[in-house]
Amino acid sequence: MNQPDIAESTPSAHHQPWWQTAVIYQIYPRSFQDGDGDGTGDLAGIIDRLDYLAGAGGESLGIDAIWISPFYPSPMADFGYDVADYCDVDPIFGDLATFDRLVDAAHRRKIRVVIDYVPNHTSDQHRWFVDSAGGRSNAKRDWYIWRDPKPDGSLPNNWGSPFGGPTWTLDPATGQYFLHQFLPEQPELNWRNPRVEEAMFDVLRFWLDRGVDGFRMDVIGWLLKDAALRDNPANPAAANDLPVNDIYGRQHHVHNEDQDDVHEVLRRMRSVLDEYDDVCAIGELGYTLERWVRYYGEDDELHLPFNFRLMEQPWDAVAIQASVEALEATLPDWAWPSYVLGSHDAPRLASRVGTAQARIAAMLLLTLRGTPTLYQGDELGMENGVIPQARLRDPQGLRLGAARSRDPGRTPMQWDEGPFAGFSTVDPWLPLTSDSESRNVAAQANDPRSMLHLYRTLLGYRSADPALRSGSYETFPGPEGCFAFLRRHPAGDRLVALKIGRAHV
Repeated sequence: MNQPDIAESTPSAHHQPWWQTAVIYQIYPRSFQDGDGDGTGDLAGIIDRLDYLAGAGGESLGIDAIWISPFYPSPMADFGYDVADYCDVDPIFGDLATFDRLVDAAHRRKIRVVIDYVPNHTSDQHRWFVDSAGGRSNAKRDWYIWRDPKPDGSLPNNWGSPFGGPTWTLDPATGQYFLHQFLPEQPELNWRNPRVEEAMFDVLRFWLDRGVDGFRMDVIGWLLKDAALRDNPANPAAANDLPVNDIYGRQHHVHNEDQDDVHEVLRRMRSVLDEYDDVCAIGELGYTLERWVRYYGEDDELHLPFNFRLMEQPWDAVAIQASVEALEATLPDWAWPSYVLGSHDAPRLASRVGTAQARIAAMLLLTLRGTPTLYQGDELGMENGVIPQARLRDPQGLRLGAARSRDPGRTPMQWDEGPFAGFSTVDPWLPLTSDSESRNVAAQANDPRSMLHLYRTLLGYRSADPALRSGSYETFPGPEGCFAFLRRHPAGDRLVALKIGRAHV
């Protein structure tokens, strides 16, 4: 269960839940720290670096919670998002005993632990799918979505995968197609089957009983599909230069995701989380603001629908201000926003906005009203890695071309100037960036002009200041090219003014 000493140590814990005052730090475990010398990061490596995140001394980054991307047993077709067992740890990353040590070590440092929950699909090697594929009469057949070909022998519908190609693969043994909205190795669970829902809710309880503090829920809006599996309409505004196999990019996704009845599932899911104290549900979502905000429910669905809108805007003050104001105007009075500027699925922040503006982006992220999530390495100003064709690993890049690969934003964390940047003692699973000898934790730790020093300072300000931590938001008039806003709080207001735009790099 959650550690009571954590809750008692959280500022304003009696007024706000921990996830409203926390700063969350995303760890992509393959690339954070290699603890056993095989070139791939693991849970033991995370334990070894916890003091960097929130140690007892003044040299820690100062975060409050970690979100750990998948570490479950997996064939790694999509690097852990193809789960073969929801209730264990892949040997690449350690074992359950190591995970328990990690939770304990994090909690002793007052760090909350959020883990990835991948409910939409499993691996094709999960025992559930192996049974389901065993025959049309198998008891688990309807745990997944199987359909006959159309009378003309064509696919059941026209849906496309964001990884390229159609979403249906034929099983020759049974003569039916199974649905997979990502890779063929990631068959979709049938959440319209109550037995699937029950089994997946038990997965939540398994990890909550081990002490986790919350879940980041992968593509949570995709759980239910149109019951009739109708074709998606074409998107006439789709770009003309899409790869030939990018069916997904040419459609409006009205039948394969964001179905109205998914909210009934989320309310039941929330009731499971509410069996435990102080647990947070974070959901990966896109959609228009009007659709997105529905995932809060009536304070009975997600606590924090992820908000990626700042990553999608032109990097200028007008667009950023408009995005923030639109969000604030859409939220119910009781809802708490979130902000994200980097993740394992996107190019690096510093590569998107430039080195100088990456400093402004840090100030923006850590002063807006809402819960910020930092992506590992952004506090160093890490830029996209250059991945040779022969070393591409991301299935999206391998299927849609190197320009669509997410590998450049997943290169190993840079700790020191050593031959493998302190990440490992051997060549890592992805190559290091070219500036790892100069852009690393050791090089920046004592440099007051460094990006790391800026992040530590901002995190310290936020932790100590009630207005930055939990104050209200109000736009403030500013000159052209400046986004200014007030954070209001009875203890004192704070004015933030940021000159945002590529022209100022």
